[in-house]
Amino acid sequence: MELKNKVAVVTGSAQGLGEALAYRLAEEGCDVVIADINTDKCGVVAENIVKKYERKSVAVKVDVTNENDVDAMVNTAVEKFGKLDILVSNAGILQAFDIAEFPYANWKKVVDVNLNGYFLCARAAARVMIPKKQGVIIQINSKSGKKGSFRNSAYAASKFGGIGLTQSVALDLAPYGIRVNAVCPGNLLDSPLWNDSLYEQYAKKWGITKEEVKKKYMDQVPLGRGCTYNDVANIVVFLASEKAAYMTGQAVNVTGGQEMR
Repeated sequence: MELKNKVAVVTGSAQGLGEALAYRLAEEGCDVVIADINTDKCGVVAENIVKKYERKSVAVKVDVTNENDVDAMVNTAVEKFGKLDILVSNAGILQAFDIAEFPYANWKKVVDVNLNGYFLCARAAARVMIPKKQGVIIQINSKSGKKGSFRNSAYAASKFGGIGLTQSVALDLAPYGIRVNAVCPGNLLDSPLWNDSLYEQYAKKWGITKEEVKKKYMDQVPLGRGCTYNDVANIVVFLASEKAAYMTGQAVNVTGGQEMR
């Protein structure tokens, strides 16, 4: 167990990557706050952690764009488990439009969740970590935080901003021994987002099969496969552990060589 007896909060952890990260942190020894806007699924994930990993877990409803929700989320970790060691800011959304057609309301929503939500979570975590002079903040970013993304301007802008925020918060918190890093995954080609939505959307748009869409994206990766939840979880555990004690302000690529900057 790399993170035995640590306390972690994972936002957006009712499903998908966030759920996988919550399970992995529990497996590594963490008590975990499952934070998501979807309360029903939150409770299921928390129950699974208690039963399977024999760690403590609690479900919290949180809208990461709401200051009161975010502050309550962090306070719950401290009240239930006595401290907060690790924040994983994973909650995010993606809405894709051509720039000439992008509704402003949709643009603002993406930036609000992905960037402003990360700011609120990092601020709340910092407030309880600073007095203890210890802690780790990790943002789940994207390869779109390193390179512009076609028809995805709001998402890429929010993720570029997330890396700037990561670096800036890392500088603010370095004097307290608190480390702040980002993880930039490649395309999670076997995730629900792709299997339930994106393959079909792109297949219709390009007039090809869903299998051909998947091959098109896999062919863009030097290592020849999509990113997996476990690929991301391995880096999250490393960054949260003492093995990364000299790393802060970094945006670590997990892209199979698709992004190398």
